[in-house]
Formats: sequence, structure tokens, C-alpha cells
Amino acid sequence: MMMQGLNITDNGGGNMSVDEESSCKHEIVYFGVTNINYERRTIGSVDTWRCAKCKKIFCEEKQLGIDSIVDYIGMPKISADQKWAVLLCNLKKHKDKWKLVRIKKDDEIQHECVDEKVIKLKIKDFKVDDDKHWNFLIENSINKAVEI
Repeated sequence: MMMQGLNITDNGGGNMSVDEESSCKHEIVYFGVTNINYERRTIGSVDTWRCAKCKKIFCEEKQLGIDSIVDYIGMPKISADQKWAVLLCNLKKHKDKWKLVRIKKDDEIQHECVDEKVIKLKIKDFKVDDDKHWNFLIENSINKAVEI
């Protein structure tokens, strides 16, 4: 079986990348997946990677039918005060309902809602505070399927 190539920066020591925020030379290994299901069918997933040393989590969104090229090299960056979450919009349908985001405990994030209108969503204790949007944390859903 052929494995997908890792999107990791190699510093001459194997699967390692350096995090500017910490002194850890990450040794990133595959950790698990969260399947995103809509009407009991998988429409996408979030691959989760973890540093074997410091346990920091890195995530990558995979939406079925969308093969986009990212504009960065290495694993997606996340700050120490952020967590990975899936943001869900009840106003959209099917594969457009969800997006992988980085959220802070008490913050605001921008979301492109219906008709490409950008709105601000308040986050309280890592949860979206809005009646038309919701989220779940990836750290609580690794190796699970989540019905949206």
C-alpha cells in the first residue's frame, strides 16, 4: 500500500520541523482521522498529526472532490493559545457546511457565510456563540465519525 507523502519540512533528521514558538524539533507522526459525515455519508475528513516529543497537534482538512494546493510548506501552523475545530454553518448544504479553523478560548473569527458575505462569530470557551453556526474540537473527535 502506498502512503500519501507527508507535508513536513525535513531538517536533516527525518520527519522533523522546527516550531518558532517552542524549542521543540517536532517529530511529527500520523495520529488519527476525524470523518465528517452528512446524512450518514462521509463528505470529508480531518487528518491529525502529532509531535512525538511535545504532543502538539497539527491538522489538515480533506474535502471529497476538492484537490486544492496550499500556499505553505510544512504542517499548518497553530499558536499555543489556539485549538483546531470544525466550524459548521447551518445555512449551507453538503460539503460547503464545514471548514477546519483555528480558534481561541474567547475570541472572534471571520466566516464566509451564504452569498460570500463575511461575518464575525464570537467564540466563548472554544464554542461558537451563534444559533446558525456551531463547532466541535478536533482533539475530542480523533478516530471518530461526526454526523453534521
